[in-house]
Amino acid sequence: MDELISSRASSAPLPAGTPTNHETAHGHASGVSPLPEGPVPIGSLVFADELPDGVVVADEAGRIIVFNRVAARLTGLDSAEVIGKFVFDVLPLRDAEGRDWWVYADPYHGLQTRTRHPERSLYLADGTEILVSIGYVRGPRGARPPQGGPGGMGPPGRSSRGGLGGVAPPGQHSPPGLTLRRLVISLRGAQQRERLERSRAELVSTVAHELRSPLTSVKGFTATLLNKWGRFTDDQKRVMLETVNADADRVTRLITELLDVSRIESGRMEVHRELVDLPDRARKIIAGRVAAGDAEDRFRLEVRNGLPETWLDADKVDQILGNLVENAVRHGAGIVTIVVEPVHLDEQAGAAGEPDAAAVSVRDQGEGIAPDVAPRVFRQFWRGKPRGGGRRGQHGGGTGLGLYIVKGLVEAHGGTIGVCRAPGGGAEFRFIVPAGTVTA
Repeated sequence: MDELISSRASSAPLPAGTPTNHETAHGHASGVSPLPEGPVPIGSLVFADELPDGVVVADEAGRIIVFNRVAARLTGLDSAEVIGKFVFDVLPLRDAEGRDWWVYADPYHGLQTRTRHPERSLYLADGTEILVSIGYVRGPRGARPPQGGPGGMGPPGRSSRGGLGGVAPPGQHSPPGLTLRRLVISLRGAQQRERLERSRAELVSTVAHELRSPLTSVKGFTATLLNKWGRFTDDQKRVMLETVNADADRVTRLITELLDVSRIESGRMEVHRELVDLPDRARKIIAGRVAAGDAEDRFRLEVRNGLPETWLDADKVDQILGNLVENAVRHGAGIVTIVVEPVHLDEQAGAAGEPDAAAVSVRDQGEGIAPDVAPRVFRQFWRGKPRGGGRRGQHGGGTGLGLYIVKGLVEAHGGTIGVCRAPGGGAEFRFIVPAGTVTA
């Protein structure tokens, strides 16, 4: 059974002489199935007002038969008032160049093989930008297309601007089997796209800024060594080369972050599961920090008994732990404590049964993060304001992508992450990952 889309607004009283939902201006059946009588199978009836996007449906005559609540909000129109009116009058869509979309697209008389128009930006009469996608519902009957208006569409007496290349003249019958029964228009606000474009612009700006410093250093030192190699001692050369190496690592790290962001946003983050010993991975991260020059007594690892076997992506676990520990070292203070403990995903189950997940907490003893700020720390480019005259308190510093990537990696494992105040003060980042299986 074809799904039936119905609108509560479609039951509003229509002006005198206006065709009903089941009859067009020409006296033909509109092709829209009436509301069924008797029991309706679950899933066969969808109310348009319940849909998340704006939905406008016009019949074969171009008259609106569905105008849902979201469409009313986006356009500022009253659903009850537009039912029965011609769609091109209610939605005078124009493109960025000011061209009338109804004229050059000519949905009622254009190519009869079209099934849809991909989403694009169009503008209403007041300049409001909306994202519009169009779908065609064609049926077997050879009904008369609407006359007058753009492309030959509209009420009788309206001047026709039809006759465009390939457009059928008004009143000409369409070949059987290709009749347009309904035009379905989906509307979405453009605010989300604007936010995405701003985010991308900010990403480009951040990348350019972060790349400029290390590349300038690499270029400067290599040019100096090439031109004046004999004037420097071995120790001076070593310092320059170590700086070049560190800056090259910084560029590589930035590129890796950008690739991770791209995979997270596109949903292409792959997880290659294997048996992972979380305490052992934490020890590896601590050993790496100590080898890099951090004091060994600044780190503490606490492991609770009863940990389940965890099937995770070892490299991504290292990346998660490494970012969280680096964040605690750079922006926190005091001892950095890593706690690994078993938990139950179903909190209502309590201690019953074997634990089916593991939780890892990374705590520092710094100033912590205010509760009202905590929900924002996992966003792209978020940086806390410096407190105490320094950089401490900027959880999520650097490019501002580290914690965003951590959240994406944890969620790719089916886990969750949050931040709160540690028991001894400071910030505590805690993530929970399901134990998983070898086949997950």
